[in-house]
Amino acid sequence: MKRFVVAGVQMAVKPNDVNYNVEKSIKWLERAVSECHPDLVVFPETITTGFATGLSPEELYDLVDTVPGRLTERICEAAKKFRVYVVFTTYERGNTRGEVYNSAALIDYNGEIVGVYRKTHPYSLENVNRGGWVTPGMDTPVFDTQLGKIGIIICYDGDFPELSRALAVKGAEIIVRPSALLRSYEIWSLTNRARAYDNHVYVVGVNAVGPDAAGNYYMGNSMIVTPIAQCIAQGRGAEEVIYAELDPDPLRYITYGSKSPQVFDHLEDRNLNVYVDAMKPAKSAFEPSKRVPFLKKINI
Repeated sequence: MKRFVVAGVQMAVKPNDVNYNVEKSIKWLERAVSECHPDLVVFPETITTGFATGLSPEELYDLVDTVPGRLTERICEAAKKFRVYVVFTTYERGNTRGEVYNSAALIDYNGEIVGVYRKTHPYSLENVNRGGWVTPGMDTPVFDTQLGKIGIIICYDGDFPELSRALAVKGAEIIVRPSALLRSYEIWSLTNRARAYDNHVYVVGVNAVGPDAAGNYYMGNSMIVTPIAQCIAQGRGAEEVIYAELDPDPLRYITYGSKSPQVFDHLEDRNLNVYVDAMKPAKSAFEPSKRVPFLKKINI
């Protein structure tokens, strides 16, 4: 990977007003470019509508579009104008009415869509197989770009170490995590830092602020974390841009503020023989307050 600047745009949406939110995203993209001259700009989760829309899968399908499509067209033009990579998020139409994905598109300097990641671990209430509105994605791409190798996870995905590990094994150097996270700051910080340290990757966690259509309010606190778990940029609970320069040689020292050399590699040091049981279906030994039942099981 090269040395480059990444920015997170921590902005609020007008719930379910897709045209307004696209236009606002373009203005914030321009602001990010003006403030910190980034090479990559990342938006929070589901920026075209907000996370909880109050709509049925069919109604949400009608509101949004395919990718590429009308909701990404203007952002692609802006990415080309400002010569910047963009991770832009939206609910995305699938092949049939009611099939909706929670997606993040990676757009390059030329305004071309490099690829799309579709959230593989929808939150329990979000998952269409449990009565929600999002169809789980099944692919875990890593995009080889001029900046470096970029993987994408979305919000609840970050709770699953196996997913980030799969991206790291595929060569990801940076994992971006657009989010609309409603849990505690401690969980947000812990999972971002752990996924970065587990896999020796940069994690760029960009969290929403403001309300959605269901009246949820998001806490922001976007952060950029190094492969040795150092937070090098930290947002507040307000609309703003955070940014940091990413060092292409981040494992020289075992911790920040120290010259003690780093002598281990979590990926290389794995004992693959002991992980067989990790891939079996399971439930926690402790019972949650309420389990949201599967209406349809996902085939494994």
